[in-house]
Amino acid sequence: MRQDTSHSTLVYSTAQKASAAVTSPVAASWSRCLNLYHLAPEEARKPVQVDDIVFREAHQRMERLIGSSSDEVDRLYQMIGRSGCCIILADADGIVVDRRGAPGDDREFRQLGLWQQNVWSEASVGTNGIGTALVDERSVVIHRDQHFMSANIGLSCATAPIRDHLGRVMAALDVSTCRNDVNDMTLAVLSQAVKDAAARVETNLFRQAFPGARIVVVPQANSIAALLAVDSDDLILGATKAARVALKLDDQLISQGMPAADVLREARGDGGSDLDDAERAALRRVLSRTQGNVSQAAQILGISRATLHRKLKRFQPQ
Repeated sequence: MRQDTSHSTLVYSTAQKASAAVTSPVAASWSRCLNLYHLAPEEARKPVQVDDIVFREAHQRMERLIGSSSDEVDRLYQMIGRSGCCIILADADGIVVDRRGAPGDDREFRQLGLWQQNVWSEASVGTNGIGTALVDERSVVIHRDQHFMSANIGLSCATAPIRDHLGRVMAALDVSTCRNDVNDMTLAVLSQAVKDAAARVETNLFRQAFPGARIVVVPQANSIAALLAVDSDDLILGATKAARVALKLDDQLISQGMPAADVLREARGDGGSDLDDAERAALRRVLSRTQGNVSQAAQILGISRATLHRKLKRFQPQ
């Protein structure tokens, strides 16, 4: 591990190179810390601590998220909490509103500021997992001397943002450790665990936001958090960030009431018409209700058995 002076020298030299800010997310964050927040890496700086009133207000705003994420945070703690890690839930401003940690590690984490009421934004403590994930709106790993502040180069952090039902970043879920034996493989495992937990929290929030809707998973997105909320007329009511990216949706398109079938068909490059889709769906529903009995299905539909056979044949894959 570099000494504080060499770390500060590295930060200044890297952040001042214009090309580094383009090619490296960490260098871009270091540049923000120097030029935007006017921080100095050699400062013995602790996270800003908000007063009790501000913290209570932040906690109240996050109550629904805290409740929705409690099981996931507990599960994450059961997996890794007893191996020298703490789990942090911070709001969009970087205020720590909830945490989990082993009692034996609490003193060290509290000294570092990984505690409720403290602010882990980039403006407060420079490049760090929580603050940088919130600014970049993506999952990050900040390993030891990738932190901006020399005081924090003993930390390793894996963080994922959590988005609300409109796709906006509302929080960050973080795992931090002070262990000096953490390697890239360990951080990769921690990062994936945090991303998976954050995705499940987003899914819970989205389902709660549209309680009466049908929830459709977008297969093209390859993400468990790529979801559409669809009403009884097949019109899209809402979409998660992953679904919006996969299907090229935005608030304006969603507000227009786009049919989910059209959006999914376009994404797959399929043909077909709304009438064909509706008729095919009606036939499948009736056959399902009659457990495949064609005669009974034809009777329910008010058509002959021969007509039903012709329709079924028309909709069979060629």
